[in-house]
Amino acid sequence: MSVKAKKHLGQHFLTDENIANKIVEGLSGNDYKNIVEVGPGTGVLTKYLLEKQQHLYLAEIDHESIEYLKNNYLKITEQTFVGDFLKLDFNQFNQEQTAIIGNFPYNISSQILFKIIDNYALIPEMVGMFQKEVAERTSAQPRTKDYGILTVLVQAYYDVKYLFTVHENVFNPPPKVKSGVIQMVRNPKEGLAGHEELFKKIVKAGFNQRRKKLSNALKVLMIPEHLQKHPFMDKRAEELSVDDFIHFTQLWNS
Repeated sequence: MSVKAKKHLGQHFLTDENIANKIVEGLSGNDYKNIVEVGPGTGVLTKYLLEKQQHLYLAEIDHESIEYLKNNYLKITEQTFVGDFLKLDFNQFNQEQTAIIGNFPYNISSQILFKIIDNYALIPEMVGMFQKEVAERTSAQPRTKDYGILTVLVQAYYDVKYLFTVHENVFNPPPKVKSGVIQMVRNPKEGLAGHEELFKKIVKAGFNQRRKKLSNALKVLMIPEHLQKHPFMDKRAEELSVDDFIHFTQLWNS
């Protein structure tokens, strides 16, 4: 039995064993009991993950892939599968720390990152392959063209490292773009406790008009009087670091 890649699921099966092993080696293995692999497909990462000590779960919605994995890996049972990652309730893991890994479908890559952010307290790290452009945006630095909403929202919770680039010819079928593998390790920042929603609003408003100074871009949020002459107001969003955005959010309600 083989698995046919399905375009509507964004499936591009990795065929290079060396790259698969390198992706799995990107996980530190520290301080977590579970691993969830997103979109295992034909199991090119799965076979290496099964060798790890952690409890492995598979988030897969393709029935053909599910049957293939159950038939080819003795350790995989019906209970291994947890369905659609975007609908996954992390409380089912009894508050245990859970790492995420995957060759992610490009069509839902941003949604996957936001799902991780929303559950950051339970997800200490992630290693994943994305479209190269998304991987670069996630790991970008201030004052660069790739630095934007996704960058700041992810890096507020995780330290991001771009690991390596993957070429099109190691997939079946080959995607039309290169891929990038990144590692995200949860950082110890605690400055956003209770201010997460405000933080997101400030970041999104700032970058939605990224050519304008914050004094103009943030008008949609009713800038508090005590911040209207703050030095940040003369800067554009791309000039502020992640820590600047966190500090600014704290000042907003002070």
